[in-house]
Amino acid sequence: MIIDLSLPNIEVRPIIDLTGDAHFCEVHFKDVELPFGALIGEEGAGWEQVMAELAFERSGPERIYSSVVLFNAWLESLRGRREVDGAARAAVGRMVGELAVLRAMSIAVAGKLAKGENPAVEAAVVKDMGTSFEQSVPTLIADIVGNAPRLELDPALYRTLQYVSQIGPSFSLRGGTREILRGVIARGLGLR
Repeated sequence: MIIDLSLPNIEVRPIIDLTGDAHFCEVHFKDVELPFGALIGEEGAGWEQVMAELAFERSGPERIYSSVVLFNAWLESLRGRREVDGAARAAVGRMVGELAVLRAMSIAVAGKLAKGENPAVEAAVVKDMGTSFEQSVPTLIADIVGNAPRLELDPALYRTLQYVSQIGPSFSLRGGTREILRGVIARGLGLR
């Protein structure tokens, strides 16, 4: 349904995260009446509609790029050094490889959506793998930076690392938790 949030008896409450931002909200309805035209699609077909919409949300490239600002800032700090240790080189290679695969998977899901197909399972796989990637980036970079205590860290890189580390846990909430995603995948594979 499309709901006009300015209707009476609807309250929107922001949910403040660890960084002080509000990317999510609670919406409370109390005796709200909607006009007949608010219905989208067919009555009783809500699950299919939601799964199709979530395929768009779960597979979009923005779902794998939340930590890219940190990754780019770290790469920039590596460019300024004379020598880059093996752990940093290996981490860069791993992250670039994962990003390339996730991007290709995201584009493949977009192609299915453009053809009118419903790639709910594929989108759930992209989201699950993308979230794992996004959440690994700050940890991996923090470990590498922490193992080089003599390295002078750019204050902007440090702030970005701190911010992404704080907000990272929320990456597995948007678009469905891991448990929900894995349930969708299991159902799609006939295992549930």
